Amino acid sequence: MALQPVRHGGEEAVTMARTPPSTVTPVRLWRWRRNPLRRHSDVVEAWIILATWVAAVLCGAGAGLVAAHSAESSYSARRAQVHEVPAVLTEDAARTSASGTGYDDGRVWATVRWTDPRGKVHTDRAKVVPGEPAGSRVAAWTNSAGRIVSPPIAGAAADLQAALTGALVAPSAGAAVWLAGWGVRARLIRRRMAEWDEEWKQIGPRWGNLSGGRG
Repeated sequence: MALQPVRHGGEEAVTMARTPPSTVTPVRLWRWRRNPLRRHSDVVEAWIILATWVAAVLCGAGAGLVAAHSAESSYSARRAQVHEVPAVLTEDAARTSASGTGYDDGRVWATVRWTDPRGKVHTDRAKVVPGEPAGSRVAAWTNSAGRIVSPPIAGAAADLQAALTGALVAPSAGAAVWLAGWGVRARLIRRRMAEWDEEWKQIGPRWGNLSGGRG
């Protein structure tokens, strides 16, 4: 808003002329630019922010890859500890599963019989397809002690589980590094505020004298 003279019948009248407001361009990354208000602590803070983001991304990605590799190694180790054996159903399998949990895979428990490599006959309960009649041949998985165990995760299922494990670990690791960096930044800000308080204790009285006691 500016004052401009306007003539009316030989007299000048002052009217308010509207001027377009100036556009204020926000200064981005001001900590990296030279300006009289920038302090050494501002530059340090800028480097802390940059290092925090870079470390969070790298550490998150690295932790995710390590977790995925560890999961895959665990699945491989378990596959090496169990083996598949041919078994025979000794009873008719139920037609429906009695389990009502969300982890039900649709199969039912039934008694099976198999013979180990040494010729010893074993009997145990294993999960089979519902409705299988007695005498049906099924596949069972056993451990080194000859006990029925759940099938190992293999193939695409193992790859998917390993990938999901890495995807869950990566954000957590990145967030931990990010929080650590922000903690360092918070300490720097508190230190800066304390320095400002000390400087104001020295400058404040002189500022009041220069402003006639109104500052």
